[in-house]
Amino acid sequence: MIDRTHALPIARQAAALGISRGSVYDIPRPVADADLALMRRLDALHLEFPYAGARLLRRVLRRQGVQVGRRHVATLMRRMAITAIAPQPGTSRRHRAHPVFPYLLRGRTITQPNHVWAMDITYIPMARGFVYLAAVMDWASRRVLSWRVSITLDPAFCLDAVEEAVAKHGCPTILNTDQGAQFTSAAFTGLLQARGIAISMDGQGCWRDNIFVERLWRSIKYEEVYLHAYTSVSEAKASIGRYLLQYNSARPHSSLADQTPDEAYFTPRSLRAAA
Repeated sequence: MIDRTHALPIARQAAALGISRGSVYDIPRPVADADLALMRRLDALHLEFPYAGARLLRRVLRRQGVQVGRRHVATLMRRMAITAIAPQPGTSRRHRAHPVFPYLLRGRTITQPNHVWAMDITYIPMARGFVYLAAVMDWASRRVLSWRVSITLDPAFCLDAVEEAVAKHGCPTILNTDQGAQFTSAAFTGLLQARGIAISMDGQGCWRDNIFVERLWRSIKYEEVYLHAYTSVSEAKASIGRYLLQYNSARPHSSLADQTPDEAYFTPRSLRAAA
């Protein structure tokens, strides 16, 4: 069969066996342990300095004794799907051919569940490797309505999360996201439009437009992810699931008059203005 260590090129081996070269897939190289450790540090620094690009993060790392180049930091940031939140070219990793929708929440008062949902994706480090976490949150109650973990940034796991939230809780009036390629894709926007959900997108570099999801990421990482070194994707899913269950059912929020997200969502009282 195919021997990748043989002197004969893979294409010639495939031809000799009578199989298509396209059916012989390359084996992806695992991320080096040193890069995984650096990505973990970059993830924490991004929460502390969300406005920092590769140059500033490199300076911060060097002050901490980590010698690394700007280009390597930029490469790891692209792999992690994080960017500096500042009004500069390329801050939003959207597809240029995809449409961008206006931000619909400015000046609105959001006090009722299912009026506005928000969605985002974040990077989750593990002991070896990493995954991505997507979550759908109700804006008024801060309740996490659904979530998915994926090993890639393919839009499918975002679609699954939205479909689950809609199946369990009905459709919101508005769903807000950033301008990432997953959310501007035809599959994602078409799903929302088919259900009559108005699409809202953050302004380029305007991290405050989706502030409640950003706060959720900070809580998840400092209260759950950074305390555990997940050894597998299944362990990450199970542990994050337990945390989000506790977050919804037992964690009171001062902005919700000390209600939990579940209480604010299912038995809404007078909630503080959310936008």
